[in-house]
Amino acid sequence: MLSRQFVRENPEVVREALDNKGVDVDLDRILDVDEEWRELKSRGDDLRHERNEVSSTIGDLKQAGEEAEAQEAIERSQELKSELRAIEERADELETELETSLLELPQIPQESVPVGADESENVEVRREGFDDLRGLPDDVEPHYDLGEKLEILDFERGAKVSGGGFYVAKGDGARLEHALIQFMLDVHREQGYHDVFPPIPVNSDSMRGTGQLPKFTEDAYRIEGTNEEPYEDDDLWLLPTAEVPVTNLHRDEILLGEDLPLKYQAYTPNFRQEAGEHGTETRGIVRVHQFNKVEMVNFVRPEESDERFRGLVDEAEEVLRRLELPYRVLEMCTGDLGFTQAKKYDLEVWAPADDMDEGPEEGGRWLEVSSVSNFEDFQARRAGIRYREEHHESAEFLHTLNGSGLAVPRIVVAVLEYYQNQDGTVTVPEALRPYMGGTEVIEGHDPVGETKLGGE
Repeated sequence: MLSRQFVRENPEVVREALDNKGVDVDLDRILDVDEEWRELKSRGDDLRHERNEVSSTIGDLKQAGEEAEAQEAIERSQELKSELRAIEERADELETELETSLLELPQIPQESVPVGADESENVEVRREGFDDLRGLPDDVEPHYDLGEKLEILDFERGAKVSGGGFYVAKGDGARLEHALIQFMLDVHREQGYHDVFPPIPVNSDSMRGTGQLPKFTEDAYRIEGTNEEPYEDDDLWLLPTAEVPVTNLHRDEILLGEDLPLKYQAYTPNFRQEAGEHGTETRGIVRVHQFNKVEMVNFVRPEESDERFRGLVDEAEEVLRRLELPYRVLEMCTGDLGFTQAKKYDLEVWAPADDMDEGPEEGGRWLEVSSVSNFEDFQARRAGIRYREEHHESAEFLHTLNGSGLAVPRIVVAVLEYYQNQDGTVTVPEALRPYMGGTEVIEGHDPVGETKLGGE
């Protein structure tokens, strides 16, 4: 979150960020509340000072036998106490409103972030892997059709078990997901990451600390009650990303400089309702309600966060390089930056089947598989995460960063489509073969049940 002092001293900077990020918040009301709150706090301090002075004279007046003056002082002390109580109650009301309103203000974009209204104005930084493409079938079959033919993806049974937006990976499809997860964890372990296996339910405090609440309530899966009902700090939600529990591991803690940079990685299933999503992207496993992902979370000194951001982008790219999948790097413009980010790059892998207008000239489409974000001290302020170089020094807020390394289902899509062969089989990327028991080609499986006989 933004500090009160920053908002108070830089209202036009905040107003510009609201406009550029397309966030509708009544900033004038926040400034008015802050001003009234400060005036009340100042008035309260004056009243306390006066009450203390009056109270200190009562005993002296009584001792001097000036009973009338002592009674007047007592009555004035009671008046001051009553007035002070009213001021404190009003100040507490304003404090609550101010804290709630500050949670609705987005992060300020870095100056280097391109200004733009939406994703159409994101800036392509570079493309990798297109100079030496493997030979593809004349007509690349979409992953959702190929996966069903090979009996490695089952959408009908996924919907039967859990509803729309869920799928079942079977046989070599399941092995492929497991292989990707372990492969990614091994790559990032080489890069100096410490493993974390966090809980899947997270409380409201944790969701608030990383910015999921209150902004993205409708997309979350609440364990009890509806998303429209008020929630308490300890109410539970299914995590939308491992960023939430891993970042909150150090909520309300002070780290030491010798701990930094601190790099965690975590594999988790993730749950998102994807409210309002529809269209082509919902077919198959591109946009589903439960998906596997490996997440990288970094805690760093403020002066090191820009350099760490570049390193984090490279660490996520390394997975794609080793899988030899073509991809591109995008810089998000202000309108597509996100509520909590000061700067963000997306990695988009090439899936050569479904042609889309915004896809590359080779055909197919781009699939976002990683968002690498620098939050600066925005999350740290919300979650109370600070550091100090030495025990005797004052603590300050550190910077947090994260990046997916990577979103597994979309990598499965890219593998099934880019490594597809003319005969309908799929070559397993060389880097994954040790994780699949040496399997080099996914040839598919026989169906199970009466459906293989054409029955109903």
